[in-house]
Amino acid sequence: VQLQASGGGLVQAGDSLLLSCTNSGRNLFNYGVGWFRQAPGKELEFAAAITPGASTYYADSVKGRFTISRDNNKNTVYLQMSSLKPGDTAVYYCAMDATFRATNRGAGYYSRRTTYDYWGQGTQVTVSS
Repeated sequence: VQLQASGGGLVQAGDSLLLSCTNSGRNLFNYGVGWFRQAPGKELEFAAAITPGASTYYADSVKGRFTISRDNNKNTVYLQMSSLKPGDTAVYYCAMDATFRATNRGAGYYSRRTTYDYWGQGTQVTVSS
C-alpha cells in the first residue's frame, strides 16, 4: 500500500480545493479511507471518512463545506473543500483502514486515528484571509 495525497496549495478564504488520495495496489473501494489534518502546533484531527459501503462521516468543523467521495475506476478518494477558512490551514493526510470490506462501524470508529493502518505523506493546504 502506498497512499499519495495531492492537490494542496495556497488559496484565499472562500476558495475551493480538491484533494486526491491515490493508492498503488489494493483497491481503495474495499477499505475505509479517512482524511485527517494537522495544523501547526496542534494535534492531528479527523476531517472526513468514507466506508467501503460509501457511507461518509465528517467532523463538525467541516460539515457542509467538505465532501469526501470515491472514484473506483481511478482508485482515488477525493476531498472537495469549499468555503475554505484560514482555520482550515493544515497538512492534510489520507489514511486507509486495512480491514477488508469492513462492515460500517460508525462515526466513532472512522474518526479515530488508530483505526487506520496506512498513511500518505500529506499535502499542505494554506488559506489566507
